[in-house]
Amino acid sequence: MRALEFVKMHGNGNDFVIIDETEKVAIKNKSSFAIKTCDRRFGIGADGVLFVSRPAGADLGMRLLQPDGSEAEMCGNGIRCLVMYAVDAGYVKRGRMTVKTKAGVREITAKRSSVVVDMGKPRFARPAIPALGTGDQFIENMHGVVVSAVNTGVPHAVIFDDQVDDDVHDLAVKIRFDPVFPLGANVDFVKVDGNTLAVRTYERGVERETLSCGTGAVAAVAVANQMGLIGTRVTVKTLGGPLKVTLRKDRALMEGPAETVYKGTYFLKKVKRRRVPDP
Repeated sequence: MRALEFVKMHGNGNDFVIIDETEKVAIKNKSSFAIKTCDRRFGIGADGVLFVSRPAGADLGMRLLQPDGSEAEMCGNGIRCLVMYAVDAGYVKRGRMTVKTKAGVREITAKRSSVVVDMGKPRFARPAIPALGTGDQFIENMHGVVVSAVNTGVPHAVIFDDQVDDDVHDLAVKIRFDPVFPLGANVDFVKVDGNTLAVRTYERGVERETLSCGTGAVAAVAVANQMGLIGTRVTVKTLGGPLKVTLRKDRALMEGPAETVYKGTYFLKKVKRRRVPDP
């Protein structure tokens, strides 16, 4: 049995187990490890496992393995947690730094109680049926609702609908697995209130609604701004708390907290391989 140190952190209730791989690879089979670790009854319990490293070409490296064993390209809440962990560990100082993700290198500014993430430029990559008269990023009448497709590091399907106050699970699952999204998509339900958005997100890989989604907050703001519904500085209310999103010409900035929940030791059991006798 091998002991592995870990830290549990969350960004607005979107929680992660952090494994430090700055000196050496701690986990070889990351997919299997994430499935076991994220289980909320038989493991630590989390929306994902973050592996922090020190790669060439960036101050920090981040990999995110999800509860179903898949790897996500990017995570807005997760990257804030990883940065705060690295600050607390002394790997980097507060201020500007870079983090390498599967979605590219992200520029980060770590403040005392929050982290600002340069999320890059939201990409409206899919051609679709124009709806609501504002461009070509909209998919009309998918499962009875108008869907806007945008990528903010991971693919998102954004819906402006009063169902933000209702049970969104069944509809979210249909859209998340719709073949129009070959890689799947996070599904965001959005309500506009002045220059504030209320957003609920069903996350692929987690396969349920989470308390907050950083890439989803940026996706919702990007679409709402394209539609002329809000300005460029927006507060996004998630179930786990608020995020601040600022749109600029060539990128979106997202700011929010990251907090340590606890530190612990995870014991890895060695699996004995038994020789199966020939029939």
